[in-house]
Amino acid sequence: MNISIIGTGYVGLVTGVCLAHHGHHVTCVDVDETKVDALNKGRAPIYEEGLDTLLQKVKDHLTATTDIYQAIQETDLTFICVGTPSQNDGSIDLTYVQQATIDIAKALKHKNTWHLVIVKSTVIPGTTENEVLPLLEQYTEKKKGSDFGLAMNPEFLREGVAINDFLHPDRIVIGTSDTKSASLLKKIYSSFSCPIIETSLSAAEMIKYASNAFLATKISFINEIGNLCKQLTIDTYEVADGMGLDKRIERSFLNAGIGWGGSCFPKDVHALIAQAKQWNETTPVLDAAVKRNELQPLKMVALLKKHIPNLKGKTIGILGLAFKPNTDDIRESRVIPIVEQLIKEKATIKVFDPKAMSNFQQLYPLLIYCSTAKEVLESDAVLLTTAWSEFSNLDFSQSFVIDGRRFPAASKAKQYEGVCW
Repeated sequence: MNISIIGTGYVGLVTGVCLAHHGHHVTCVDVDETKVDALNKGRAPIYEEGLDTLLQKVKDHLTATTDIYQAIQETDLTFICVGTPSQNDGSIDLTYVQQATIDIAKALKHKNTWHLVIVKSTVIPGTTENEVLPLLEQYTEKKKGSDFGLAMNPEFLREGVAINDFLHPDRIVIGTSDTKSASLLKKIYSSFSCPIIETSLSAAEMIKYASNAFLATKISFINEIGNLCKQLTIDTYEVADGMGLDKRIERSFLNAGIGWGGSCFPKDVHALIAQAKQWNETTPVLDAAVKRNELQPLKMVALLKKHIPNLKGKTIGILGLAFKPNTDDIRESRVIPIVEQLIKEKATIKVFDPKAMSNFQQLYPLLIYCSTAKEVLESDAVLLTTAWSEFSNLDFSQSFVIDGRRFPAASKAKQYEGVCW
């Protein structure tokens, strides 16, 4: 099929490349000419494991443009994959979704064939039906059904392994209110072997939020248990292994450490809390999960000060800046509150990350950015904050390490503390 993708961030680009890999002809649309030019030259404008390689393989099936009108005219269906950034109160900003919808509608007004519009951006339940649909009808001057279809198809991609997650999903969720839209969207995913769940538009939106909120809460829970285990000299990971064998609990997302960050969990949990207030509902469970996550990274600084009470003038090394390995994304990285606290303590800070240093340097230009991880080991103490696999090859034997990500190699350090073990 001929598919257009509006927005070439993590979700849009991974979606476009993977659908092209399945044989569809994909047109990616973005207002950023630099991104468009890079894509047309076969280069990914963002770092994601395996993305460049797959982009090269599908270059005959994927093009990019800034011309949304032409893209709509030449395709059968369109995915809206633009960002929904957080506002000050935690609620999401729908500006980009609204503008993309209006631009699509204006193009559809002059199109004579039926077209399916699919919202893939993460939006609060009710948005597709109460925000997107009215704009489509207003600007096309047409009615849903005979002239266009509307669907909600949330993404469940983890940065760093997004390609694999898209190509081998646990499930595909399709939210629609008409059989024609559902049928076409199922056809797009016909070569996938996972379960396909058909729901209402709002249920599809809520499945995305509920999934991320649950996983974030699961991490906060095990971190809280981990803090108790630390006091009792119990290995939290042994506890997690024992818990995880219970099929009702399952082992994933029970790795205690310094908390969750990134572009999804923080934004989605805060958005759900903010929306609940508008619905006059309380969210004590989610509130507690957020509070634990805010406190957890500072456990590293507390452990550090137990050994070095006065950090002024001390050189503290940090290994890892991205919020997780295999990405350059530093959004809501748990390293940020650690760095903020070390700056207040007037420590000298040396850092290294394989991919995220240029992004981090935009926030903190005065830190010492090392060219190798080995340089960071030449510090009074080293904080291990992102689980990059290459850190496993380092010789920690002469270092004082506080480990926030459970690295076996780090446990061989001259002096060692684990955050929750």
